[in-house]
Amino acid sequence: MKIKTFTQSLEIFKTAGELEKLDNQVNDFLDSGGAKRVVSVSDTTTTGDNGTIGIIRVLAYEDLRD
Repeated sequence: MKIKTFTQSLEIFKTAGELEKLDNQVNDFLDSGGAKRVVSVSDTTTTGDNGTIGIIRVLAYEDLRD
């Protein structure tokens, strides 16, 4: 099993577009091949003094080469 991490900063009033960018990063990775099966996907946010500032998406997958 392998782990791949994707990140995206979040700006107020632009969250929908930024989440779409994050989805596209993950989809591009999956479309590039190598992932035989996705085991799990998990999101968490990062915070700063002014609230949420980013999102981290972790993808656990089985590699085709394993």
